[in-house]
Amino acid sequence: MIKLIKSYFNLSQTCLVIYIGFILMNNVIKKLEEQITFLQQEISQMSSELFSQQKEITCLKKEISNFNKKIDELNNGIEASINKDDEKPPHY
Repeated sequence: MIKLIKSYFNLSQTCLVIYIGFILMNNVIKKLEEQITFLQQEISQMSSELFSQQKEITCLKKEISNFNKKIDELNNGIEASINKDDEKPPHY
């Protein structure tokens, strides 16, 4: 009878340890799932932000290109004007 009680106590203790381990593992899994969800949301937000920034960079590059073309046109106009001013009129 005493052996049976000791055996039952050891079995109950083992079951209790397994149960506590199961509860702790569930808590760890829940925390990991929460962290994964948070990280997925952050990645999605960063991806959207990156896409938006890439579109803005493309627009800014086009604007810079347009400004450079206008500057070249103005420089060419100024050079042409200077060359015309430097020429002597035909009656000289």
